[in-house]
Amino acid sequence: MAAKEVKFHSDARERMLRGVDILANAVKVTLGPKGRNVVIDKSYGAPRITKDGVTVAKEIELEDKFENMGAQMVREVASKTSDIAGDGTTTATVLAQAIVKEGAKAVASGMNPMDLKRGIDKAVEAVVEELRRNARKVTRNDEIAQVGTISANGDTEIGRFLAEAMEKVGNEGVITVEEAKTAVTELEVVEGMQFDRGYLSPYFVTNPEKMRVEFEEPYVLIHEKKLSNLQTLLPVLEAVVQSGKPLLIIAEDVEGEALATLVVNKLRGGLRVAAVKAPGFGDRRKAMLEDIAILTGGTAISEDLGIKLENVTLNMLGRAKKVVVEKENTTIVDGAGSKTEIEGRVSQIKAQIEETTSDYDREKLQERLAKLAGGVAVIRVGGSTEVEVKERKDRVDDAMHAT
Repeated sequence: MAAKEVKFHSDARERMLRGVDILANAVKVTLGPKGRNVVIDKSYGAPRITKDGVTVAKEIELEDKFENMGAQMVREVASKTSDIAGDGTTTATVLAQAIVKEGAKAVASGMNPMDLKRGIDKAVEAVVEELRRNARKVTRNDEIAQVGTISANGDTEIGRFLAEAMEKVGNEGVITVEEAKTAVTELEVVEGMQFDRGYLSPYFVTNPEKMRVEFEEPYVLIHEKKLSNLQTLLPVLEAVVQSGKPLLIIAEDVEGEALATLVVNKLRGGLRVAAVKAPGFGDRRKAMLEDIAILTGGTAISEDLGIKLENVTLNMLGRAKKVVVEKENTTIVDGAGSKTEIEGRVSQIKAQIEETTSDYDREKLQERLAKLAGGVAVIRVGGSTEVEVKERKDRVDDAMHAT
């Protein structure tokens, strides 16, 4: 076991305070609309330029262990603020530095630390109450754009993109930020539910020019297992052919004889059909198939429910106004599911988001929520160089969390 260095009283406080000051002074230069950028050296690749307080805080590690303890306490303040509020990390760091410095002075002059703590708590309550009283809810599109612009260091284009994205996807929607492959920043809004699985065979394509499948008012068959033989599906396939509607099959996989039979029927014009793999893995796949079933008003064919493929009827299939299947994505537009059931599912996912402690699970649940209730907007940030793109992407992230 490594030997420990132990410090007491003012000696310990002074060294920890130095660490607090080093981190806070580096972070606070980014404060406000007139804040300055910080350039961070990276062990590989180009340096990173940022005006985001928490990004600066996370990069600071001090050699002296006692100074580092002070720095890490303030870094925790910035990280927690980022996780809960999304922005305001520099302000939180500046406030933390002031509280620590003034608190240390008070303790050094003989004040009881517990009395000091109670006083700080009362002051926090009073300030929070006053802030809530003076706060004004942002509702209009131009106000959202203004908030985004300020947080993005005065970049009106970023503010405009965010306002447009929020208008299109609503409060339940999800906005994601990606790096573009061009110099231009652009906004893409995905209408309906989209998942990252494409057609299993290019022979399913109905629009050769765009290389995609386009179905109007199709039936949707949702099955959680592999399909390797279509014998059990014949009754429902015949019913679909008689209805004159196209069919989208979503299953764990469609392989061998089953896939070949579907392709042959499609090419002969007997059945307008396309097959895609189910999204996700394991329990998440099961949950996403259930989401699709609720959205389209169908039933997810599952052994858990005791439903066999040969017993599937047209009533068990989902419906949608339109389905578009590309090489890597499938989009279901305007599913025929019951509004009450969709709202119930949305409430259930919201409850799971509140309960989960995993950031990864929360992110995946929010994606599912957006696909069911709102929509997904993607802001692709462009720039001339890698450094410019990363710096601009940081500002878009900041602005998005602030709004």
